Amino acid sequence: MRILVVEDEPEIAALLRTALERQDAVVDHVLLLAEAEEAARQGVHDAVILDRRLPDGDGLTLVPRLRARGVTTPVIVLTARRDLADRVQGLDCGADDYLTKPFALEELLARLRTVLRRPACLENEEIAAGTLVFNLRHRTASVRGVPMGLSRREILVLETLVRRAGRTVARAALEEAVYGFGEDIQPNALDPHVSRLRRKLGEAGADVEIRSVRGVGYLLRTLP
Repeated sequence: MRILVVEDEPEIAALLRTALERQDAVVDHVLLLAEAEEAARQGVHDAVILDRRLPDGDGLTLVPRLRARGVTTPVIVLTARRDLADRVQGLDCGADDYLTKPFALEELLARLRTVLRRPACLENEEIAAGTLVFNLRHRTASVRGVPMGLSRREILVLETLVRRAGRTVARAALEEAVYGFGEDIQPNALDPHVSRLRRKLGEAGADVEIRSVRGVGYLLRTLP
């Protein structure tokens, strides 16, 4: 899960990043409306949490521009503007939800789960590859019904691979799914996560394997 946070208040941004990363999300944080539009148009995010009062304009103006370009990524507006007219305006502009500050973190996370459960965001709740089942809603993996104990990075790697099971995933695409904007990615940073994931799949008796495709990336396939 990859979330774009558009927020210029450092304390709130830090709070959101910590809470979302505890939910196994990759968090991309930007401060400006222009940065948000460029990031959101890439279509790599599962949801956007959007402040309105940004240094370069009203964040709400981003939503209709995205919708006009066919970007359907769910947007939760998070703002201090709490009047009824402001809330109605936000929803009419194409936002999926509108939450006013101060807010309860638990409520924001619940609203995020709700928009991610909607059909446009989640075609199937589970993806199976052989005896491996990945639950997209709860971000958990199991083999023959037995849960696997995975770290946040391992979950992100596995989710990306299982979504494209049977196809090679380029290393760059996998890094993009696992690491946020601006993170210092060391050479071969993915390799330890993939190695541990391979070991855990083997220990769980899964009938899938992660193959290295030399010079390209990785491939999750079902064993014959």
